[in-house]
Amino acid sequence: MLKKILLRAEQLIALSQSILGEKQFILVSSVLVGISSALAVIILKTFAHSVFRFATYVTVHLNFFNVGFIKIMLPVIGIMLTVFVINRFLGGSIEKGTSQILYTVAKKASIIPKKQMYAQIVTSSLTVGLGGSAGLESPIVVTGAAFGSNYAQRYKLQYRDRTLLIGCGVAAGIAAAFNAPIAGVLFAVEVLLVDVSISAFTPIMIAAATGALVSAIALDESILLNFPTRETFNFHNIPYYVLLGICTGFVGVYYARNFQRVEHYFAHLRLSPYKKAFFGASILALLIFIFPTLFGEGYETIRTLADKDPNELMQNTLFRDFRNNDWALLVFIGCSFLLKAFATGITLGSGGNGGNFAPALFLGSYVGFFFSKFLNMIGLTNLPVSNFTMVGMSGILSGLFHAPLTGIFLIAEITGGYGLMIPLMIVSSLSFVISKRFEVHSLDVKQLAKKGHAFTSNKDTNVLSTLDTNAIIQTDYLTVSPDETLEKLVDLISHSNQVIFAVVSKENKLLGIVHFNDIREIIFNPYRVKYTLIKEVMVQPVDIIYPFNSMEVVMNKFEKSKKAFLPVVRDNKYYGFISKSVALEAYRSKLKAMIFE
Repeated sequence: MLKKILLRAEQLIALSQSILGEKQFILVSSVLVGISSALAVIILKTFAHSVFRFATYVTVHLNFFNVGFIKIMLPVIGIMLTVFVINRFLGGSIEKGTSQILYTVAKKASIIPKKQMYAQIVTSSLTVGLGGSAGLESPIVVTGAAFGSNYAQRYKLQYRDRTLLIGCGVAAGIAAAFNAPIAGVLFAVEVLLVDVSISAFTPIMIAAATGALVSAIALDESILLNFPTRETFNFHNIPYYVLLGICTGFVGVYYARNFQRVEHYFAHLRLSPYKKAFFGASILALLIFIFPTLFGEGYETIRTLADKDPNELMQNTLFRDFRNNDWALLVFIGCSFLLKAFATGITLGSGGNGGNFAPALFLGSYVGFFFSKFLNMIGLTNLPVSNFTMVGMSGILSGLFHAPLTGIFLIAEITGGYGLMIPLMIVSSLSFVISKRFEVHSLDVKQLAKKGHAFTSNKDTNVLSTLDTNAIIQTDYLTVSPDETLEKLVDLISHSNQVIFAVVSKENKLLGIVHFNDIREIIFNPYRVKYTLIKEVMVQPVDIIYPFNSMEVVMNKFEKSKKAFLPVVRDNKYYGFISKSVALEAYRSKLKAMIFE
């Protein structure tokens, strides 16, 4: 029955494509992609929320060893199951994080494998749903992008439209996850599709609105992160919001660097996937044993933090006897947000799947609470703690993802209005500036940038990132030895179209280069041609290219050297030349292909 329905739906879509114009079909497609992304959100969020409720029930009613033994074992089970699924059914590996979308757009013509339409849902629901300290938003975003890409492939849409539908899937995913359509649009444009044109906003907005609508209809409101009540904004607190913005900027840098250190450690850990998963999950279980706030996404604890009785966080923990001690609560909150980077790094590094979006909101709320509560307790001022808790989230989000607009409007939407717009703008902007000062690239883009794969707002960089340096290296250039005379060189020039020659040793090491223009006067003097050695006229290359250099690096070397040819060295031996004209022709061809593909 379901198969017949899907077949009928596919026929209707194909029919609409034949009837409608290109732009109209894209608008229809944005709605369909939005619905698909929203359904993925509903499945993920419902499962994760149900498991959290189960774990809470176990902790309260069964209360093994007085601290909820079953609850701390769930993350171990979740990460082990995730690794099993990846190795048994997904070919042993899975791309994690939104950075893969950037890479796909920049290097793979916006073609995302079909398995990403379900792989992210299954693995992240096991990891985060069973208590892994990560977020579901990144898998949601990747799933939405996969729906958009594969839909476009199915109906043979061009690269431009495939990329646009990826943006639609991303926007719908975020919009559905938070019931925040504006934030969904801004996230898609600000974080992922930074090179999108103004005309592309319409389908992205339609997809985001569709995702938010489906989520509002089908998803239980208690599952969504929202704050229906908040305190009034007081402009006298602006100096403290400035300080909070600075604090969140530095805390964001702290989180990014420690998260990457933990991931790097696990990436280089020489253990089998299952042993690595058990090792990491055991450490995570210990952290959750001491600080249960690190369990899962942490959205329930954020709500508790913004309520009138945040001391409930210490209930059913090792520190429950200090539940009514505000200083103990402050220490507990401080330790929780300082350990979050390590908990998330362990979750993802040991084999789990998830993202940093929810941890960013967790971290921001805890930092905002800690900052305002501390100032209140020492008697310096009387700040609205719930407001600072919410505004802190925008600061960390802006700093980690370099997305101040997303941070501002997401928190504005989930708080039910724009009463906190001024402090949101202050905190987000300051956090972004500080984070940008210490971390040039956002958390997701940093690893891509190191490899030269980052998709940026610079169109030339984007096109160059799709080119392979090795493809334009010319290895058939004739070479000469340093002890030969110019007679040999003249003979080569007269029998080839070559104007530049590499001077190499017997071991094929590059010793220098000789360009025809540099010896033009000499070759018309027979005496000098006969008795002049090549090593006497060769010059050192102004710069050298290596096969691992990105095309952006290659073009920068041409720009700085002002040369038309540069030699290539591989493994300390001469390998060939790259011609600037060949590189430019490759750039023009790729640009044309991307426009009309």
